[in-house]
Amino acid sequence: MKRITLQAQRGATMLMVIILMAVMLLGGLALARMTETGFLISGNVASKDASVHAAEVGWNVAYAQVKALADENADTGGWYWATMQATSATTGIPSAINFDATPVVAGGVERYAVTYAVERMCNIAAVTVASRECLVKQADVLQDQSFDAPDYQPKNSRQFRITVRVTDARGTQTWTQSLVTKGG
Repeated sequence: MKRITLQAQRGATMLMVIILMAVMLLGGLALARMTETGFLISGNVASKDASVHAAEVGWNVAYAQVKALADENADTGGWYWATMQATSATTGIPSAINFDATPVVAGGVERYAVTYAVERMCNIAAVTVASRECLVKQADVLQDQSFDAPDYQPKNSRQFRITVRVTDARGTQTWTQSLVTKGG
């Protein structure tokens, strides 16, 4: 029978402890990495949410400008176009508009640069028949009116597309769009 000495066992134990410590270290690093990723994701979600709130300020300013618009048939001030502009096929964002030259919303939006552009959803500038030349929203028919009545005329509200770009301090851009009606 062969006897194993105490010195030979000490070396094997040390090797097992080193391997176990290496496995525990790798597990701790993986756990730290997962925790860090969770914080990054929650930070990005919060940043995106704040930029969407900033976009609402841009919509409000743009809508107030649309309501105050004197001449819908003429492009105005680098923020309004009387006809639909060409859009990117992948994003739907107007590619013909230079958003670096559109107005910047002042006040109420810290840490963000908010710009906006408005397009009338018409295919020609001098509109004569809105229901044929523009995207319109028809008002609901009143109960005492009939579609087949000879004097029936639906009230068309022209549609305007508001596109808002929000840029944060890191240069991340958030784009939002909304259709609004002016009425009439």
